[in-house]
Amino acid sequence: MSEQKHGFATRAIHDGQAPDPQTGAVNVPLYLSSTYAQEEIGRHKGYEYSRVSNPTRDALETNLASLEGGASGHVFASGMAAIMAMITMFKSGDHVICGANVYGGTPRLFNQIVTRYGIEFDYVDTSDPENVRRAIRPTTKLVHIETPTNPLMTLTDIRAVADICHDKGVELAVDNTFMSPYFQRPIELGADIVMHSTTKYLNGHSDGLGGVLIGTKPEHKENFAFVQKCTGGILSPFECWMILRGVKTLAVRMKQHDESGRRVAEFLAGHKKVAKVFYPGLPSHPGHELAQKQMTGFGGMISFETGSLENANKLLTSVKVCTLGESLGGVETLISHPATMTHAAIGAEARAQLGITDGLVRISVGIEEVEDLLYDLEQALNSI
Repeated sequence: MSEQKHGFATRAIHDGQAPDPQTGAVNVPLYLSSTYAQEEIGRHKGYEYSRVSNPTRDALETNLASLEGGASGHVFASGMAAIMAMITMFKSGDHVICGANVYGGTPRLFNQIVTRYGIEFDYVDTSDPENVRRAIRPTTKLVHIETPTNPLMTLTDIRAVADICHDKGVELAVDNTFMSPYFQRPIELGADIVMHSTTKYLNGHSDGLGGVLIGTKPEHKENFAFVQKCTGGILSPFECWMILRGVKTLAVRMKQHDESGRRVAEFLAGHKKVAKVFYPGLPSHPGHELAQKQMTGFGGMISFETGSLENANKLLTSVKVCTLGESLGGVETLISHPATMTHAAIGAEARAQLGITDGLVRISVGIEEVEDLLYDLEQALNSI
C-alpha cells in the first residue's frame, strides 16, 4: 500500500516539525546559536554557522516548500529581500518582465536599484497573457507576476502565462502573498518559483517580517542557498519560529478570512457610498471565472472606490474596529490607502495609468466577528 499523502492542514502542522528527538517537544526548538561545536576538522553535525543554516530555519523552509509543492524553500529577512535574492540569478544584459500592477516596492527596487547593474525591466498587463508573449525578448530570463494584484485584485491566468514562458525558455515567478498556498498553488499551475511576504498570511499575527522563495529545480536550491550564505539577508531563528507557529493555524485562518471577506465584499457592493468593489469572489469581477478555476477560495483582500481623497480620509479616520495601517494578512482587520501608503513610491502618473485613484481604499479582512466589521464599515461610510 502506498503512503497516504497528507492534506494541507496536516502538512502545515507536521511537515518539517517532527517532535524533538532529545526531549519530545512537539514544537521545533528555537536555536539561538550563531555557531556550532565541531567534533574534529571537517566533521560536524550538519551545522557550522547560522548564516549558512540553522535548525529552526531548516524546519520552516521544509514546511513552506511542502505547502507550495516545491523542491526547496529559502527564507529571507523580508519579502523584498526575497525578491532581491531572486533577481541575483541574473546579470547585466538580462531582461525581466514584471506585472504592471504589483506591490509598489517591487518596481521601486527594480527601477531605482537593480537597473544600475544593467538588468532591464519591462512592465506589462499580465491579465492578457498575449501581452507577456509580445514582451519576451531573446534576453528575457524571467516573468514575475502577482495574482491577484495589489491593490486592484486583477487576475492573471498562471497556467497560460507559464505555457508561454516555457515555450520561450523563460521562467515564471509568482508572488502568492495575497492567496497563500491554502487557496492558490502556482507550482501546480506551471510556475517555476513562488514568492511570499511571510509577514502576511503565513505568519498571520502582524508581529514579524519575512520573505520566502520556493524553488522547483536543483539550480534554484543551489542559487538561493548561495545567496543566503553570501549576502546574509536571512530570517532570524526567532522569526522562523514565529512563522512556524503561525502556519499551524493557516488553514483555519484562511477559511475565516474567506468567509468574512465574501460577506464584507457583498456588503460594500450593495452600499450607496461605494462606487466600485474589486474582489474576485463577486460575479461582477472580470476575473471571477478564472478565480474559480485556479483558486480554491477568494480570500480576505478587497479594494473599493470611495470617490475622492476626502471621502477616503473620512472613512479611514472613522473606523473603530478596523485598524488604519499598512500590511495585510493578520488576524485583525487592516484598512489602508494605497495612493499614499503601499503605492506612494510609484508616483501619481503611474498610479493614474494603473487606475489607483485617491479614493481607493484597501481592506484586509481579519477574523473578528464579521457582524462587528460590517457595523464598523457602515458607520464609517455614513461619515462620507
